[in-house]
Amino acid sequence: MQPVVTVGLDGSPESLAAARWAAEEAMKRGRALRLLHAWPLLAQEPAHTAPEVDQNYWAKRLVHTAEAELRTRHPGLNVIGDLVPEDAQEALIKAASESEMLVLGSRGLETVESYFLGDVSMPVVARAERPVVLVRADPTTEEPSPARVGRVVVALKLHGSGEALLDFAFHTAAARGVPLLAVHGRSVPLHARMPWGADHEVAEEITREAKQQLTGVLHPWREKYPQVQVADSIRLASPAKAVLRAAEDAALLVVGRRAHRHGVTPHLGPVAHAALHHGRCPVAVVPHD
Repeated sequence: MQPVVTVGLDGSPESLAAARWAAEEAMKRGRALRLLHAWPLLAQEPAHTAPEVDQNYWAKRLVHTAEAELRTRHPGLNVIGDLVPEDAQEALIKAASESEMLVLGSRGLETVESYFLGDVSMPVVARAERPVVLVRADPTTEEPSPARVGRVVVALKLHGSGEALLDFAFHTAAARGVPLLAVHGRSVPLHARMPWGADHEVAEEITREAKQQLTGVLHPWREKYPQVQVADSIRLASPAKAVLRAAEDAALLVVGRRAHRHGVTPHLGPVAHAALHHGRCPVAVVPHD
């Protein structure tokens, strides 16, 4: 199968913003774009059906309208429309396994009305075998929320971040031709907390040790992607707070989650959970071992 970037469409401004973001990403990666609309009540129908009796008319119109717009914006982009008569959650999880990435619209913590949000998007993020990107819409333009700095930010643990996470972050930065910022957050131990802040000597020691470890983690990836300008940051705060602050002006925030083992309920860690609910830029969640 040809590598594709798949986006879930439901007609909401968020899903249309996600489609526009996905189209840009597909162009940068040299991939086809698949527009997926899934609904269990889509009818199995003859090839030629008059619009007035076509039960799938509005679903087709949704996909065809988005397809026409994206072809106009990106004349060289291969856009594939796909109507799937299945439960949206299961269809998206399957689509993710067949795609380089899956892109969905997101409203963060605002009122959830879109079908692909709430009941659908979070379970998909938690269960998908491939990276899932959630994109917010600018409320004034319905375009993807703009970034003030065109860099990729990746949240890293010093042990167990996984090759898939780093490869996705570096590959994305390389495809976009933008810098990469690797962020590690670490809370200050209770014994080192003072009324005026952290104990200076303890803070320096923690920062120095974490910096050495982070340099070691990034070294092979700097060699693999020499074209990517890489910076790193150690922040003495909870990992979730550190990452959200670093990504306030980013083009993309990349976070990891442990790929679930058989028999274990899929779930998101605190950093991924905070990023999806509070992040203002697009957030990519990458499963890894």
